[in-house]
Amino acid sequence: MNIGVIGCGYWGPNLIRNFNALDDVSVVAVCDLSEERLGFVQRQFPFVSRLVRDADEIIRAGDIDAVVIATPVSTHFPLGSRVLDNGKHLFVEKPFTQTSDEARHLIDLAESKNLRIMVDHTFVYTGAVRTIKEYIDRGELGELYYFDSVRVNLGLFQHDINVVWDLAPHDVSIMDHLLGQEPRAIAATGTAHFDNNVENIAYLSTYFDNNLLGHIHVNWLAPVKVRRTLLSGSRKMIIYDDTEPSEKVKLYDRGVDFIEDKTQIYNLLIQYRTGDMLAPRIDLTEALHYVTLEFRDAILEDRAPLSDAVAGLRVVRILEAATQSMQRGGEVISLD
Repeated sequence: MNIGVIGCGYWGPNLIRNFNALDDVSVVAVCDLSEERLGFVQRQFPFVSRLVRDADEIIRAGDIDAVVIATPVSTHFPLGSRVLDNGKHLFVEKPFTQTSDEARHLIDLAESKNLRIMVDHTFVYTGAVRTIKEYIDRGELGELYYFDSVRVNLGLFQHDINVVWDLAPHDVSIMDHLLGQEPRAIAATGTAHFDNNVENIAYLSTYFDNNLLGHIHVNWLAPVKVRRTLLSGSRKMIIYDDTEPSEKVKLYDRGVDFIEDKTQIYNLLIQYRTGDMLAPRIDLTEALHYVTLEFRDAILEDRAPLSDAVAGLRVVRILEAATQSMQRGGEVISLD
């Protein structure tokens, strides 16, 4: 399988390295507008035989089976459309597209040509998130109550997208994968502290059925880097801290039971449970190894990858609704 990569900024080199490390996969061409970045690729990855500045040289190449797009989100739709039109499988960075309409168009185009699309929701493939998913699927947390995440740091400021489209795709994709259901409504607040009208801090609330609540805080103006997620269920609770070097996931046998007092029907007895904490062993293999492996296998097995275009669309719908809500002062936006 021959791969072409379009875009070699911050993330592109990681994709080149991981794709080329797979059996029966070769990165044969890389495109970037910057001669400096192409020079970097030439030095770091001498096995890449073609370095070009015109993306069409990769998109139209007869010997390339799949194309990786690691460019700004505004380019995902026009590049992705041309990739699919030329009969090639598509791997695209998050977020999938700028709008849900663009995402639906790419989905329809891929289906009409029997091609695969995969969105790089990297955190879904981490050992930590896979472990948490196993706990949820086994029912160890019980009925889920809330998903609460914080992803903050100082910078890096983006000029073309706000903090929601920059940072929240990570947490939204994790939430989507772990909860396994779509929210019925979104509300968000945010603000731009500078004169560029690009929000640098935001709070997203996602409303699911059965009183399940999701909350995501993203921020470019924090003095420290925080990557923490809390999941609470009726039986157990989880803390996932991605900044921890080893004990990234901690499972707490703690919670609250509400017991109705039959003798006083209007009273509820609150009983707190305080049990053990378990820090399971986590697979620390680089997530991109599993990401690139999944793309290869989905193509070879003619199946949808785990983070397929439909998953990408679900994330884009939430980001889109959050942006609309911020523009309307926190108004609740229905996703029905």
